[in-house]
Amino acid sequence: MGRRYVTTAIPYVNAEPHLGYALELVQADVLARHARRAGHEARLLTGTDDNALKNVVAARAAGVDTRTFVDGNAARFAALAKPLQVAFDDFVRTSADERHLDGVARLWAACAARGDFYRRSYSGLYCGGCEQFYAQADLVDGVCPEHGVAPEPVTESNWFFRLSRYQDEVLAAIESGRVRVEPAARRNEVLAFLRGGLSDISVSRPAARSGGWGIPVPGDPSQTVYVWWDALGNYVTALGYESERYRRWWAESDERIHVIGKGIVRFHAVYWLALLLSAGQPLPTTILVHDYLTLNGAKISKSAGTTVDPLRLIDRYGSDAVRWWLLRDVARLGDTDFTTTRLIDRADRDLANGLGNLIHRTTTLVRKHFGATPSGGAGGPLTAALGVLPEQVSRALGVGDFRTATGALCSAVEQANRHIDATRPWQLGDRDSAAKSAVLADLLSACRLIATELTPFLPDGAARLLAQCAGETAVPAFPRIG
Repeated sequence: MGRRYVTTAIPYVNAEPHLGYALELVQADVLARHARRAGHEARLLTGTDDNALKNVVAARAAGVDTRTFVDGNAARFAALAKPLQVAFDDFVRTSADERHLDGVARLWAACAARGDFYRRSYSGLYCGGCEQFYAQADLVDGVCPEHGVAPEPVTESNWFFRLSRYQDEVLAAIESGRVRVEPAARRNEVLAFLRGGLSDISVSRPAARSGGWGIPVPGDPSQTVYVWWDALGNYVTALGYESERYRRWWAESDERIHVIGKGIVRFHAVYWLALLLSAGQPLPTTILVHDYLTLNGAKISKSAGTTVDPLRLIDRYGSDAVRWWLLRDVARLGDTDFTTTRLIDRADRDLANGLGNLIHRTTTLVRKHFGATPSGGAGGPLTAALGVLPEQVSRALGVGDFRTATGALCSAVEQANRHIDATRPWQLGDRDSAAKSAVLADLLSACRLIATELTPFLPDGAARLLAQCAGETAVPAFPRIG
């Protein structure tokens, strides 16, 4: 079978992780788990972007040295995986991982060998929240569209990358589908940006601005590598740039999938592709873009102070409920407002009253009438009708549509419940034992199919459901939480 390399964006560690980061972790985890279930090899990478200037600013504000501050918060991001049931294969830290430090230097050298760097003075409008320069035309009423603050005028001498040299190649890669950007609306935004023409971009900052924090530009210690250029490289540096693992998971993978938020599409679908082309390396195959989570209409953000702590949610409602809300309720296109009421309602409706009730109902009938798995073989008309479920889930996940994938599972549950109501196996008497056995065997087979397809989404919950189907427990898998 094939090989899938799945990555998340790496977040700044200027504060503790919030629910938006959990969304991306869970999405990437589902993709990797689903790939493995389909027989593919899969590798999931996440990590932290330690070298941002905003991390330095936050450490100063906290009265802590940068290393101590960054190490503490990075550990909190890594620790979120276990309670969230995320099984990553690697976790890269850009300030502390020798693979990354070495890889960035080698990527820089490869681009330099192509003649793609030059140094010049530059004046522009700089947003510290984005760590990005903006053109006046990109602002909304004079403020950063992401953070709602006016960028500060900055004049400095930096190294520039010849992004304009790669405009046609990047455009061709997106237009041809060589690099897929999903959903289509985000692809169209990237194409519009490319067709408007690319300007060269600054890829370094004066080391004095960050007190020397960051990765020095090779051959020019007065400059540090721009945090975005540095961070983008993590997808290959974490593999050990140009190592055997790099060959296996980047150069020769069937799919190289980035899961990112909409605010960084330009970096991943334009700048990153140009960097790789300059370095002579393969491009990613797929960029799956999610929109934002909001709280009372405002983007959930560490910088803005609008945060939801995923650990507190998990402590109170359980990881299944949190994962399910992130996968079932969050829109593929358009921001989604979070409330605990929505989380509770979704878990109780879909998990407790829907899926959990279906399997509890079925296994109770089996125990009552047979005491064990009924005879008559597996499968039947219901199982056959639900045979399309694996393909429905795979097709939706292929374009990063988690809502449709989980919706297919919910539709299967509804179909199974309708089948129970139509066949009424409890009304079949002893003279109809063969028919009763066939109906219940079909239902049990359908329940196993649904629970198996649920596994990438809710690994622990699915395991409990499968244990119920095997007669190992009679305890409902999903108690109500509301």
